[in-house]
Amino acid sequence: MTDNPALQQIVFKNSWHDELPEFYSGLNPTPLHNARLLYHNSQLAAELGLDASLFDDAHGGIWSGETLLPGMQPVAQVYSGHQFGVWAGQLGDGRGILLGEQQLADGRKMDWHLKGAGLTPYSRMGDGRAVLRSTIREFLAGEAMHALGIPTTRGLTVVTSDTPVRRETTEQGAMLLRVAESHVRFGHFEHFYYRREPEKVQQLADYVIEHHWPHFVGLAERYDLWFRDVVERTAKLIAHWQTVGFAHGVMNTDNMSILGLTMDYGPYGFLDDYQPDYICNHSDHQGRYAFDNQPAVGLWNLQRLAQSLSPFIAVDKLNAALDHYQVALMRAFGIRMRAKLGFSTEQVADNELLTGLFGLMAKERSDYTRTFRLLSLTGQNEAASPLRDEFIDRASFDSWFSRYRERLQREQISDDQRQNAMKAANPSVVLRNWLAQRAISAAEQGDAAELARLHETLSQPFAEHAADMTQRPPEWGKHLEVSCSS
Repeated sequence: MTDNPALQQIVFKNSWHDELPEFYSGLNPTPLHNARLLYHNSQLAAELGLDASLFDDAHGGIWSGETLLPGMQPVAQVYSGHQFGVWAGQLGDGRGILLGEQQLADGRKMDWHLKGAGLTPYSRMGDGRAVLRSTIREFLAGEAMHALGIPTTRGLTVVTSDTPVRRETTEQGAMLLRVAESHVRFGHFEHFYYRREPEKVQQLADYVIEHHWPHFVGLAERYDLWFRDVVERTAKLIAHWQTVGFAHGVMNTDNMSILGLTMDYGPYGFLDDYQPDYICNHSDHQGRYAFDNQPAVGLWNLQRLAQSLSPFIAVDKLNAALDHYQVALMRAFGIRMRAKLGFSTEQVADNELLTGLFGLMAKERSDYTRTFRLLSLTGQNEAASPLRDEFIDRASFDSWFSRYRERLQREQISDDQRQNAMKAANPSVVLRNWLAQRAISAAEQGDAAELARLHETLSQPFAEHAADMTQRPPEWGKHLEVSCSS
């Protein structure tokens, strides 16, 4: 394997290991029994400059943690966090190991993070493992979000094994090689703040500014500018979630990315029926992370981060940045929702039209994705919309639609132009839980064909696809329960 010239092209850096020695524990992954590569992301591999030969049987040890590549310095990161609104104390990479940071030709560095890599000093009561079900769900979620244009971690490889792992039942142990520009979380800063080590909080802020906001280095106001940008990124991220009907499920501060990436996919869910109070995590008994609570939780989490930064950022500067959150979120939400409605201009009554449509959808439990996709086929000079047949209360829909059609006619663009723009904003397919489960069930039998098919479909969410990918859930798929172990 070492003779493969493709390996010589992969360069690793270890800035976290080298510059932050008190922020991790060094250790190697613990191999699985009879680990084997089930699936790899050829598109991402190409973006990372990885040769296809690296994914053959001879190189399987790379993806299962059995083989470390030259330059890798594996570490488990330490962090803390608030979980379901309660301070949970020290957490950390309980089943994940940062293998190293790949240096790309364009100057960027990308973390290689192996999830399900075995026990670490931060595993607490856990077993350090992941199961195939959760590994596939995270892989698919990252790819679905990426294709929708939402910042996210991404999966490069899915490894399965014969190692039994106990969750609600005994399942197959698996590993996901996860790639991201950074895995730094709000909880990294909280960890040292609550340990009363503000100098380490500032050290970490200096690190992330140097590596991810280098244009702020050396500026007297660099911390203020940096935190304001973190607020902006978080606001835009959550606005984007809301517009595609995505519920994260576990928005703990240790699951919040400092770069504004979606990360740590567990009990997530895309809306089927439109339920503003949708709870995708059956462990969330109070509904803290319900779909319509996500914007408020994002601000709450930023407030916890702000508290951790208060030793070296003035309170008035922190509050000014936090005050910008709602403005940034509503601006981003408004831009995306106008695009979904087919409005290229902004008018006063637009919000009333959107609220009216959401009211109809909530009343009838309309399918979120299907509703907006069918709306994209509306003709501004036609008295009826293809969407009409989706509603039982036709009179209420007709009343709303007459006002909507009048609004479209003020746009002064052709139906073709508007419909194409709307279809580019309204996906035909999202990662519904039942689609993921169908791929998982086949993969657990060793068949990755449905996983590959679903991955290919999700990579083109705005194109037209087979009916079995875009339809409402079948009866068995309506009541799938997803918990934190997922």
